[in-house]
Amino acid sequence: MRISAETFRQIIPAVSLVLLLGAVFYMQPRAMSYTGLNLLFNLAVPIALATVAQMLIMSVNDLDLSMGTFVSFSACVAATYLQSAPLIGVAILLAAIAVYATIGMLIHMRELPSIVVTLGMSFVWGGLAVLMLPQPGGQAPGWARWLMTAKPPLVPLAIVASVVIAVVTHLIVSRSSFGVLVRGIGGNTRSVARAGWSVLGLRAATYALAGFFAILSGIALVGLTTSADANIALRYTLLSIAGVILGGGEFVGGRVSPVGAVIGALTLTLAGSFLSFMRISPDWQIGAQGAILIIVLGLRLAFNLFEKRRRTR
Repeated sequence: MRISAETFRQIIPAVSLVLLLGAVFYMQPRAMSYTGLNLLFNLAVPIALATVAQMLIMSVNDLDLSMGTFVSFSACVAATYLQSAPLIGVAILLAAIAVYATIGMLIHMRELPSIVVTLGMSFVWGGLAVLMLPQPGGQAPGWARWLMTAKPPLVPLAIVASVVIAVVTHLIVSRSSFGVLVRGIGGNTRSVARAGWSVLGLRAATYALAGFFAILSGIALVGLTTSADANIALRYTLLSIAGVILGGGEFVGGRVSPVGAVIGALTLTLAGSFLSFMRISPDWQIGAQGAILIIVLGLRLAFNLFEKRRRTR
């Protein structure tokens, strides 16, 4: 039985995660426990949420280079206003979601490159984060801390939450009419417009939903770290993009995989956490995550070339 390119794209993320997990257990048998898995996947939830947010942006053929600074901004809001003045904090976060929706509309109406617009917004979000927290500090809301440190039986919270995130996003993106339309915009915008749907409204809704998931990422991160910093999630921009691509997504065409994106985020988290667990320099962690991405992309390219040659015979 021959495997199609689409099926291969979906299988690779799971295989890469299993292989990496097997290598971890072989090198560190003690990691094969509740505590060990909890340490390895400690930051999986915020990274998975940021990856899902980036996946939504990429589903409409855009790219968000402000993801890391926006998550940092959300974390600063959570550690300050959301903790001391919840109503003001919620109002700020709702306004941020509205700004995200406006960005999506502006990019479409003026036909602006999303990379340029979001890169500019990264400085805005970063500046606002610094204004709120000039230096590391703040305090996580009690409910966020309680939620992120919960210990469900048998399986660590990070894995349970990642499964829930994957299922919810799969239902939104792959099973709902909204998700079909969003992916339709990424694949063929004119067809969606000819069918009578508002491309402007759909893009605004997609950006707003991405902003919502990014805010959840910031809150989850604060719940784990107990405090915030204006630069706490700067790496999430590249990690989120890598997670989407590692999970079978494409930069164009509206081709994304919600479950694959979450698995990609778990794989990158596992790579970084394992090297930290081994007391290896953070510089090597970034290199390991990049190496995993390059290997997976190389396998996908090789398989695509093989498929083309097979079809031409």
